[in-house]
Amino acid sequence: MKTLKKVLLALAVLIVLLIVGIFIFFNTLKPDYKGTKSLANLQNEVKVYYDNYGIPHIYADDESDALRALGYVHAQDRLWQMELLRRVAKGRIAEVFGADFVKTDKFFLSLGIADQSVATVSNLRQNDPMVERAQAYLDGINEFIAQGPTPIEFYLTGIDKEPFTLEDVYNAVGYMAFSFAQAQKTDPLLSAMREKLGDEYMKDLAIDSDTTTVWIKNYKGTPADTLGTDITASVYAALENLPVPLFEGSNSWVVAPAKTKSGKVILANDPHIGFAQPSVWYEAHVNTPTYEKYGYHLAGVPFPLLGHDRNLAYGLTMFENDDIDFYYEEVNPSDSTQYKTVEGWKNFEYVTKTIKVKDGDDVSFTYKKTQHGPVMNQVVDFVTGESPVAMSWIYTQQKNEVLHALHGLSHATNLGEFKSALPKIHAPGLNVMYGDAEGNVAWWATAKLYQMPDSLSTKFILNGASGTEEPLRFLDFSENPSAINPPWNYVYSANNQPDSIAGMLYPGYYLPENRAKRIVQLLDAKNDWDKESISDMILDVTSPVNTELITELIKWFDVSHLTKEQLVLVDSLKNWDGRYTLSSTSPTLFHRSEYFMVKNTMEDELGPEMFQQFLGTHLFKRQIAWGAKMENGKWWDNINTPDVVETRKDMIMKSFAEAWASLENDLGPDPSQWTWDKVHTLEHQHPFGKVASLRSYFNVGPFPVEGTREVINNLSFPYDGTGFYKVSSGPSTRRIIDFSDIENSISILPTGQSGNPFSKHYKDQAEMYVNGQFRKMMMNKAEIQETAESVLTFTKR
Repeated sequence: MKTLKKVLLALAVLIVLLIVGIFIFFNTLKPDYKGTKSLANLQNEVKVYYDNYGIPHIYADDESDALRALGYVHAQDRLWQMELLRRVAKGRIAEVFGADFVKTDKFFLSLGIADQSVATVSNLRQNDPMVERAQAYLDGINEFIAQGPTPIEFYLTGIDKEPFTLEDVYNAVGYMAFSFAQAQKTDPLLSAMREKLGDEYMKDLAIDSDTTTVWIKNYKGTPADTLGTDITASVYAALENLPVPLFEGSNSWVVAPAKTKSGKVILANDPHIGFAQPSVWYEAHVNTPTYEKYGYHLAGVPFPLLGHDRNLAYGLTMFENDDIDFYYEEVNPSDSTQYKTVEGWKNFEYVTKTIKVKDGDDVSFTYKKTQHGPVMNQVVDFVTGESPVAMSWIYTQQKNEVLHALHGLSHATNLGEFKSALPKIHAPGLNVMYGDAEGNVAWWATAKLYQMPDSLSTKFILNGASGTEEPLRFLDFSENPSAINPPWNYVYSANNQPDSIAGMLYPGYYLPENRAKRIVQLLDAKNDWDKESISDMILDVTSPVNTELITELIKWFDVSHLTKEQLVLVDSLKNWDGRYTLSSTSPTLFHRSEYFMVKNTMEDELGPEMFQQFLGTHLFKRQIAWGAKMENGKWWDNINTPDVVETRKDMIMKSFAEAWASLENDLGPDPSQWTWDKVHTLEHQHPFGKVASLRSYFNVGPFPVEGTREVINNLSFPYDGTGFYKVSSGPSTRRIIDFSDIENSISILPTGQSGNPFSKHYKDQAEMYVNGQFRKMMMNKAEIQETAESVLTFTKR
C-alpha cells in the first residue's frame, strides 16, 4: 500500500509539473509589451507606449529607428499573419496546409506576382529613402524572428521561421491587388453564359452602366485657400479555403467645412474586407521630430494604407475598375508551340514551377505565356482541345511603384504632395479619399487606366489574334475620375459607378447603388455634421433600395392565395422602413424570398454549378434590383416546363410560397420568431478554427449582428441556399477623423490588435465592434504616457 501511495504521489507530482511546464511554455509565447530589448543598427533609444487596447505609440528620434521598432512589435503580434500573406503569391500555402492547396498555389504562381516582385526589387536603388525605411522595418521583423518566441501556429504546422525580404513586401501588396479584381470571377462566366444562352438572355443582365442609378460625380476643383465556366469554377476552387481574407468593397466620405458643425473637415472610412482572425489591420502610431502618422498597416507592409496626422487624413475604397482582360489565343495548326499575332506566329513562353507539399511529394507543373499573359488552361485543367485563354493583368504588366506611392502618401504634408504620389498606383484600382486641416476634401480614382476600341465589351473573352481588341492608349492620370472641393461640399465612394472620363464610362465591376444612394441621401439632408452624427451614419443599417424593390414587387401579389399569417407579415413587409435590426422579421422574409426568386428565375437556364458561380459575382448584386423590375424577359420563363410560359408574377408568388415554407421548416411555424438575429451571424475564423476541437481557442464569435449586404454597415454574406447568412465580409475598421478635435478621433477593429491567441488583445474589441462602439485613436503624448498600460524600450546593441 505504501508503495502504491508513493507511486500515486510521484504521478501527481509529475502531472503538476507537466501542467506548470505547459503553463510556463504557453506564457512564453505571449507578446512582450514591457521591459527593455536591444535592436541591431538602432541609432538611439526608442520608447513604445502601449495603450489599453495594445496599440503601440512609438516615439523615436529617427524614422528608421521608429520603423525598426514598428517591425518588431508588428511581428510579435502578427508574425503568423505575415507568414501566410507572403506565402500566397509565392505558391507556398500547400507547404503549410497540404495537398488541398496545390490548386491554390498553381493559380497564384501562374499570375506572376512573385516573378514581378523579384524583377521590381532587382531594380530598386538601395539608397532610396523608401527602400531604406522599408528595410529598417524588415530588420525589426527579422530581429523578432531571431530573438523572439515562436508563435503557436508555427509549432502546430511544423514550419520554420524565415527572414523577411523586400520581395515579401511586394508579394503582400500583389496579393491585395489581385483580391480586388473581379474579372477573374466574371468575364469567363459571362462568356460561358452567352455561349450557352445567346444574346437575348444577356441583354437582360446588368452588365453595363445603369444611367438611372447614383454615380460618383467628377469635379476638377482647386485647393481650398491653397474563358469559359471552367476558369470561373477553378478560380472559386483556388480561393475557396484561402487562409487569408479577400478585399471586397468599402465606404468612405469626407465632409467639407461648410457641412460640419465645427467648420472643420471630417473623414469617415470603413474598408470592406473578408473577416478573419486576426483581422486585417495593425494599428500603430509613429512619432519622430520630422514624421508622425497614426496608421493602419497590412501584415508585412511598412507604410500604412490608411492614416492620419494633425495635417491630413486619408482612406481607401476599391475602385472596382476592370484591369484584367482575357484573350482567346489561336494555336498554329502546324506547330503547337506557337500562337498567332498580327506580326505573325510567336513562340509560347514555357514556365515551370515546383510546389512543396506538406506530407507529400513536390508537385511540378508547366504553363504557357503569350504576349497577353499566362495561359490559364493548364492551370485550371481545361478540357483538351479548347482554345487557349490568356489573362492580361495590368498589375504584372506595368512598372510597380506601389510601395513608393504608399511611402509618398504617408509622408505628404499637404494636398499637393499627396496628389503627386497617386499616379504611382497602377494597380489595384483604389478610390483614395482625402481631407485636411486646411479645409480641403478630395477623391481620386487611382489606377493605370486604358482605352479600348469603341463598342468592345471587356466583360467577355476577347480575340487575342486579331490585334483589333487591344488597348488603344493609356490615360494620363489627369483624366482619371476625381473631385476636389466640389460645390456640394463632400466627396464619397461606395464602390459605385464613377461619372464619365475622357468621353467614356470606364468599364468596371461596380457595386449597385444601394450604399451610395443612402450616403448621398443622408449627406445632402444635413449641414451640421459632427463626430457623433458621423458615427451614427457609419453604423446605418437602412436600405432604401430594398424597400423600393418590395414596393414594386408587392403590387403583383395575389392576396387571395395568402393565409391570415402571411397577410400580416406581407403587410409588415410593405410598411418596413428598410432597417436591419436584430429583432426585425422583415429582413428575414425579404432575403429568403429574394434568394428563391433569383434561383427560380435563373437556375433553370444556368444549371446549379453556373448559378452558384453567378451568386459570387458583383454582377449578381447589381442584378437583384435590375432584374426584379423587368416586366418581361426570357429569364422569367422556366425552361423545364415547356407547356407553360411563366411570368414575373408567377415567379414572385412561387418564390414567396417556397420562402415561407422553408422558414417554417427552419425557424418554426410562428412568424414572429423569424427574427434577423437567428439567421445573420458573424464569426471571425482563424485557419485552425476549421478544426472543431480548436475552434473555441482560435475563432472569435459567433455573434448575432445587425446590418446586411449593401447597407452602409455592410455586413455581407454569401447566398448558398441554406437561408442562414454567415457574415463573410464587412468593415475591417470604422474610422472617423475629426479635424476640430484630432486627438479624440475614433475607430474600432473587428476583434483585437493582436493575432496571438495568448494576448489579452486577441479579441478585446470584438463585442464593442458588433455593438457599434468606438475607442479613441490617441495622439496626445502626455495623455499616452500618463495612461499607458505598459512601456517597451528598445536600446541600441
